[in-house]
Amino acid sequence: MEKGEGQGLKKINKYACACSIVASMISIIFGYDTGVMSGAMIFVKKEFHISDVKTEVLAGILNLCALIGSLSAGRTSDYVGRRYTIVIASILFFLGSVVMGYGPNYTILLLGRCIAGVGVGFALMIAPVYSAEVSSPSTRGFLSSLPEIGISTGILLGYLSNYVFAGLPLRIGWRIMLGLAAIPSVFLAIGILRMPESPRWLIMKGRLREGKEIMHKVSNSPEEAEFRLREVKRNLGMDENCDDDVVKVSDSVKKQDEGVWKELLLKPTKSLQRILLAGIGIHFFEHATGIEAVILYSHRIFAKAGVHDHKHQILATCGVGLTKFSFIVLSTILIDRVGRRKLVLTSVSGMILALTGLGTFLFLAEQSGGKLIWTLVLSIITTYSYVAFFNVGLAPVTWVYTAEIFPLRYRGLGVGIGVAVNRLMNATVSMTFLSMMSAMTIAGVFFMFAGISVIALIFFYFFLPETKGKSLEEMEALFTKSKDSKNVRKEVEIGNH
Repeated sequence: MEKGEGQGLKKINKYACACSIVASMISIIFGYDTGVMSGAMIFVKKEFHISDVKTEVLAGILNLCALIGSLSAGRTSDYVGRRYTIVIASILFFLGSVVMGYGPNYTILLLGRCIAGVGVGFALMIAPVYSAEVSSPSTRGFLSSLPEIGISTGILLGYLSNYVFAGLPLRIGWRIMLGLAAIPSVFLAIGILRMPESPRWLIMKGRLREGKEIMHKVSNSPEEAEFRLREVKRNLGMDENCDDDVVKVSDSVKKQDEGVWKELLLKPTKSLQRILLAGIGIHFFEHATGIEAVILYSHRIFAKAGVHDHKHQILATCGVGLTKFSFIVLSTILIDRVGRRKLVLTSVSGMILALTGLGTFLFLAEQSGGKLIWTLVLSIITTYSYVAFFNVGLAPVTWVYTAEIFPLRYRGLGVGIGVAVNRLMNATVSMTFLSMMSAMTIAGVFFMFAGISVIALIFFYFFLPETKGKSLEEMEALFTKSKDSKNVRKEVEIGNH
């Protein structure tokens, strides 16, 4: 570990932890919007008499619209700051929830999902970035995975909301389920204004005094704070020893900032190419391996397995939420101890086995007409196993990894692109699952997800280096190979001493 980071890194800075927890509240709201739709769709379908295709659109439109939010959020956060970007996401969630709770017809309901979807794009991009930028290398995995705990908490609360309000009259129950998210959105928008701005963003804007004050608050010692400050300045091309309160951002830095799109997408360096490939790849495979099918359509899966009562389907779905939450919490303990690479490789290996088992037992359940108790039990067990393996590794590592690998100048845009790919794949799965189920049977769909998981395992093995314990400013060196890698590492070592 770097000298400059000194002692005490193993303990979690309480102020940085508080900042990350508040930022992660936005993820709870997003998780709730995702989870609650799983059960609400049953009742929306009953009231509006919509087809499976319209049901798919209702489920997936949130993530399709999140593309707009995620691509806008990167540049927005670079201009207005990480903190105000969370406020924007909260306002969008509030508006979307109010419109969905009103929902007099299918079209208005879709509009509400679209508004909330843009908020999802903002939330998914900004929460892990903010957490990564206030945390130390040794605790960054834990703090950056808090948004994923937030999502899991929200999904579980959404499932519980389905169960609690399922007994209300049809026209009231699902509207309360969907409208409830408006309440925490208001409190979050107010609460986040009491949190500090990201110190890295402040320094990037030339506000050194403010950045320094906050960096000292989120660090465990003055030595660690000064080391992190020097690294950020060096990464931005500033004088490491500059101690002015405010500095004018040089024209060269402004031009670099304006040319971020071109540098990252059209003329990237070799290391940036590898970073971009890793960032896009891990987001692609997170949802191409089928998790959204289980999160949104678990009641359909359990129905195929032999659970025919709606109340029992929702109750079994609560088990999915509880499993997801439990293993996400476990992952926060493991991610900084085991490392990102080992955790994700173990996770995907387990997913392959669980998906293969789930496909097999659902096939047998369908063949028996859902009459075999043992296929029902094993279908539920393999569903929970898949969710457990996914959430102990791939789910948190995806967000931690992409929030930490991009250099500061490209971080907002890079994470935004990753989130856009993530939402595109999420929307693709959620908007095609029922159609694929009709075309190739539900067992065939899960066998397909198992095959994609094998490809994901190969990709992760070759393209994801370990980032545990590395500072954010060292990431470019990590993705640089051969002589360039050695030269960059030497520079980092010199800077550390």
